[in-house]
Amino acid sequence: MQLKSLENCELSISFYPKFKYDASGGGGEGILSPPNENGICPILFDINEFSIPPINWRTTKFLGIKLPPGLEITIKNQSLKGYLDIKTGDLSLDFIAKFRLSILKYIKAPDLIVETCLNSKEVLIQESKIKGTSIQKDGKTTLVGISTIKLTGNTIFDGFLSLPTTALAILKCQVKELEYYEYKWDLQD
Repeated sequence: MQLKSLENCELSISFYPKFKYDASGGGGEGILSPPNENGICPILFDINEFSIPPINWRTTKFLGIKLPPGLEITIKNQSLKGYLDIKTGDLSLDFIAKFRLSILKYIKAPDLIVETCLNSKEVLIQESKIKGTSIQKDGKTTLVGISTIKLTGNTIFDGFLSLPTTALAILKCQVKELEYYEYKWDLQD
């Protein structure tokens, strides 16, 4: 199975407005096991082969303005696994990654550890429901997830982000190479 990240994604942390994030070009291949009696297929991605575009001036806008050049957040995937429900088209992935902010490659903030379940159903954040979408006929899906970001130990950085705090991800993706499964969910165009 191949998972590709797409443009028109959104990220937010703490009280800051959402960032618009173009994650196109990211993704990788996962091993999709045969379904169990309930139609659930476990998925495991090789983290060394799974790419996530950095958050920088090429990929990200904040309040409609590109991030300044030299400001970059790299994302180092630590774990990505989950399941696909072939009866409903729902996708759920447990995601662990390190997010590292650098300024001009000289100033580096401590890693933010993000642990979340990215899923195609919904999450609740600040009394608002953010909905994902199950896999559609063209393979596209929207995955949503929230994570509690813990203190890093750096007083300045922790204060700047109001840590501990909550982060939100809304990721547009496309799933490919699933043709050999006979899907039972009602796909939409």
